[in-house]
Amino acid sequence: MENNTLDGRNRSHIKIGQTVQIVLKAHQQSGQLTEGVVHRLLTKSPTHPHGIKVMLTNGQVGRVKRILPAE
Repeated sequence: MENNTLDGRNRSHIKIGQTVQIVLKAHQQSGQLTEGVVHRLLTKSPTHPHGIKVMLTNGQVGRVKRILPAE
């Protein structure tokens, strides 16, 4: 059961205002995750194998690796 986290490959799973963990372009080699709140969805297709690209409220852009559960 996928109760605690969802991956970020399906656009339908990601909503504005959700807390997510993304990989920034500069951190793709290391895989370092950055946590933030979704401001905009940038990927138009319903799925993406590397994660849906989003912009966080702080302006950072990256691909969603994990969707964190609402608290």
